[in-house]
Amino acid sequence: MKVLLINNFHYRKGGSETVYFNTGRLLEAAGHTVIWFSLRDPKNLPCDQAADFATRGGNILAQLRNYFYNRDVARRLEALLEREHPDVAHVHLLWGGVGAAIFEPLRRHGVPLFHTVHDYRMVCPAYTFRDGRGRICEACSEGNYRPCLQNRCAGGSWLRSYLMMKEMQRRQKHYHPLQNIEGFLFVSQFARDKHIEKNPGFAQAYSTVIYNTVPDLLAQLGQSALPPRGDYLLYYGRLSHEKGIETLLDAVLARPEVPLKIVGTGPLEAQLRSRVAAAGASNIEFLGFHSGEDLYRLVAGASFVVVPSAWYENNPMTVIEACALGRPVIGAAIGGIPEIVREGVTGYLFPSGDAQALGRVLDSVLQLDSEAYAALSAAARRLYETHFSEAEHTRALLAFYRHESQ
Repeated sequence: MKVLLINNFHYRKGGSETVYFNTGRLLEAAGHTVIWFSLRDPKNLPCDQAADFATRGGNILAQLRNYFYNRDVARRLEALLEREHPDVAHVHLLWGGVGAAIFEPLRRHGVPLFHTVHDYRMVCPAYTFRDGRGRICEACSEGNYRPCLQNRCAGGSWLRSYLMMKEMQRRQKHYHPLQNIEGFLFVSQFARDKHIEKNPGFAQAYSTVIYNTVPDLLAQLGQSALPPRGDYLLYYGRLSHEKGIETLLDAVLARPEVPLKIVGTGPLEAQLRSRVAAAGASNIEFLGFHSGEDLYRLVAGASFVVVPSAWYENNPMTVIEACALGRPVIGAAIGGIPEIVREGVTGYLFPSGDAQALGRVLDSVLQLDSEAYAALSAAARRLYETHFSEAEHTRALLAFYRHESQ
């Protein structure tokens, strides 16, 4: 099978791109041919199809026009399809980038299009169900996207919110995804249910839930047994409001006996560092950005990974990576997190944004004896092997392409 993988970015910008590249690697490992299509960018990783990639647009007017419909995408994708003749196309992030311009060339060449749904852009103009002040917001509904502008949901910006509202209105009228995409791969049941709630048409669409995957990180670290219990909590990810890092800091600052390592950068970094310094908290350590094997060794050395999200997180890679290394997770009970953090089995949950509740969880996990902790660790690893392994992900993905029952 020849599979065309499409994404707005062809470099490791975030978790969606990690999944995009992992998908290509797994398909090739299973003996399939992968071709790529994206937009040009100096940060792009090399690939054989780089010359086929479309431009984002030069000046502001061109970029604005391309935000709604990029004609260069349609033209270059048409040429690629005529040359490569893929059997299926699989798009990850598309709105505001390659966008609806991919639909007509694929339809003309009879190539079915599948979409991994990483966010909520098909039912929420600003894609995260948060308003301009960072609060959960579900005010928009099918055909009514004015609340996006009224609440300045695009980071508090009136202009960006207006553009997102108009793009959503135009897309739903002329390029509705339900009329142009063959199948939807949701990365959590929560995300699938939320799409159906906001637009019942998704209930009739061909769809499935396939959780994200990571390689066997234990094997990558050269370990055959689960690592022993570590002596610190670990947060890793973007240091921003929607990630709930402030809630975690509230809980740990009140508990000087709880060591916390924070890995990552983001817009709140300076503020968080200043707050810790002002409190004289020696139990909290900022490690900056880490990736790859260096990061995974930090995960393996932790006792728990904390995922304190304050938005409808779908299927956090941090949870899956923690499970692959046998690290239980303390997670906010929001979005898709409760599906993969099983209370008292692979970790613990607390109400999102509730620092006192998180603190109570931290107090309880400090009292866990070695036997109880070992059971959590083993269960987390089993969850990875049964639901998040690369073999299971590849099997489910290929079955979905072929319209086979899961």
